[in-house]
Amino acid sequence: MGISFLRFARNALVLLVIAGLYAGYAPQQVDAFFPPAGPLAHSIHGLLPSAIVGGDQAVAATAPPERPPVSVLVGQVEKKDLPWTIDEIGTAQAISSVALRPRYDAMVEKVLVADGASVKAGDTLIELDSSQLKAQLAGAQAQLAKDQAQLEQAQRDVTRDTDLVARAATPVLTLDQAKTAVATTLAAIEGDKAAIENLKVQLGWSSIVAPISGRVGVVSIKEGNIAKTGDNSPTGVLATINQISPIYVSFSLAQNLLPSIREAMAMGAEVEARPQGSQKTVTGRLALIDNAVDSTTGTIVARAVFDNPDETLWPGQLCDLTISLRVEPNTVVSPREAIQIGQSGNYVFTIVDGAAHVQPVEVGRTQGGLTVIQKGLSGGETVVVDGALLLTEGAKVLVRTAAKGGA
Repeated sequence: MGISFLRFARNALVLLVIAGLYAGYAPQQVDAFFPPAGPLAHSIHGLLPSAIVGGDQAVAATAPPERPPVSVLVGQVEKKDLPWTIDEIGTAQAISSVALRPRYDAMVEKVLVADGASVKAGDTLIELDSSQLKAQLAGAQAQLAKDQAQLEQAQRDVTRDTDLVARAATPVLTLDQAKTAVATTLAAIEGDKAAIENLKVQLGWSSIVAPISGRVGVVSIKEGNIAKTGDNSPTGVLATINQISPIYVSFSLAQNLLPSIREAMAMGAEVEARPQGSQKTVTGRLALIDNAVDSTTGTIVARAVFDNPDETLWPGQLCDLTISLRVEPNTVVSPREAIQIGQSGNYVFTIVDGAAHVQPVEVGRTQGGLTVIQKGLSGGETVVVDGALLLTEGAKVLVRTAAKGGA
């Protein structure tokens, strides 16, 4: 009985202390629910330590910590005249390529050109043995002289027989035979002249000359060898001349660019070519477009022509091309890195008063690190180009520096 009472008294004392502490901690609630105990609660409140007394104020003042600003890089949106250029890879091609072959079988007497030499049209490159042709030409000329002498004799016979027939001293048949001889001899003379002309043409083949100006490749035959006309193998080609100045560069374009490329060609659009592995560029112009689109690839072949006076471009060489189609005025452009892709389409983060804001945009082509903005921006805005993944609408930002290569 005594132990139970002591336990009850202890529990009651604990509850009393707890109630007193709560009353001192929250005297306003005691006033609201039990006004008679309000003065006592305020007295206890004044006796409690300040750390405990201010606990309610600390709890009331506790709020989620403010998110630190996100460090970003920014660039500027501009409105300016923007050239429309496209980049392609092309292959240099000789405008004209000529394979030199012999026109008759003969021994090579002289090779007058070195491997890889530059030649001009009309230069003699190789001389073939022409002694047999010269002998045939001399025989044809002798036959012509013989026939001309016979013609003179036949003409004298006609003159004489004409006089005899007039005096009835010879039959008319003799005169007719003399006239026939004149006609036959005249025909033989014409044949002799044709044979001589033919031999002269063949004799001209003994000197193989350059039909175009360009650069010679490897001369596959040397002096003393026999050049044969019937050899159709690659070794049957004595040499090949490629015209390098001017020169073509061939490339393929998507068919949706055909209207723009035709318009640009009519305006004399410029093309810049840089051989791969070189820092030197040459400028040319669009020359022609193929007459059909390749239906299997959806592309069309075009060619640009370059004067190439320094032979910067070489046949078969790959080149990086930049084709200038036109200049589009008052175009709004943004750094390419600022464009983000979301479920609703493209957007950018603009910076206004130190905060990031989502701005939906419609974009066009991209070139030179700039993206054309068709709708959503008007120029002059500051946009985030790095750090956008950490941003949300209204997030505070800390701008580090302007983007390199920005608009």
